[in-house]
Amino acid sequence: MAVKIRMTRIGRRHRPFFRINAIESREPRDGRMLEKLGHYDPIEKDPAKQIVLNSERIKYWLDKGAIPSETVSQILLRQGIQHKYAEERAKRQAKARAISSSKGRLFNKAQKIAAQKEVSAVEEKAKAEARAEEEKAKAEAEAKAKAGAEKKAKEEAETKTKVEKEKAEVEEKTEAEEKAETQEKTEAKTDADTKVEEEAETKSEEKAEAQADSETESEEETETEPEEKAKAEAEEKAKAEEKAEAETDTEAKVEEAETKSEEKAEGQANSETESEEETETEPEEKAEPEAKEKTDS
Repeated sequence: MAVKIRMTRIGRRHRPFFRINAIESREPRDGRMLEKLGHYDPIEKDPAKQIVLNSERIKYWLDKGAIPSETVSQILLRQGIQHKYAEERAKRQAKARAISSSKGRLFNKAQKIAAQKEVSAVEEKAKAEARAEEEKAKAEAEAKAKAGAEKKAKEEAETKTKVEKEKAEVEEKTEAEEKAETQEKTEAKTDADTKVEEEAETKSEEKAEAQADSETESEEETETEPEEKAKAEAEEKAKAEEKAEAETDTEAKVEEAETKSEEKAEGQANSETESEEETETEPEEKAEPEAKEKTDS
């Protein structure tokens, strides 16, 4: 009957606990055990309490030909218990590893993990190199961009300085022109004021002269006024006399016209009387005057 030294899991979910037992090889994992040889608590932090073994009974069962499982064999070796099955397993593993290496295959999980680590290291190195190159290119691009920005800023500053200088020159020129224009306007205004003052003085002088002349003329007029007044009175008197004479002549003419009208009326009356008398005379006497009138005409 073959005996094996292996672990039996006990405990609850998420809290594993293993017992190291001597059990027949045909029994299941949790089957009937021959003897309890220790326990293994992976949750325990204290190494002295994590693995507890009965070394004397383990050696007894090893001497009897018990075969430890791979996990138990590693635990025994970790605790310093040597056995022939571990040496034989190491020889077999070395031989198999050599064969796998000669064929270019991976022998166990550790080698696979190591190979994966090497591949990961290579990939990480490549990524690191790519990242370094990318960072280098980025740094160069940033440096180039920075240099371009500095150059642009410098050009903008130069342009701004130039523009400000030109602006200042234009402002100075404009200010000078305005100042000159203001000065010209002031001079023109001064000249105009001077001219106006001169004209005013000239006008005032002319006015004074005219006033003096008018005063002189008024004085002369005041001197000649009595003579002219007397002359005017004489002329008015003469005109009044002429008017009185004209009125007298008119009255005489009116009287003469009235006298003539009276005489005419008397003559008409006489003629009417005579005509009445003549109508009473004979036709012969009437014919004589008519012939006489025709002869006179």
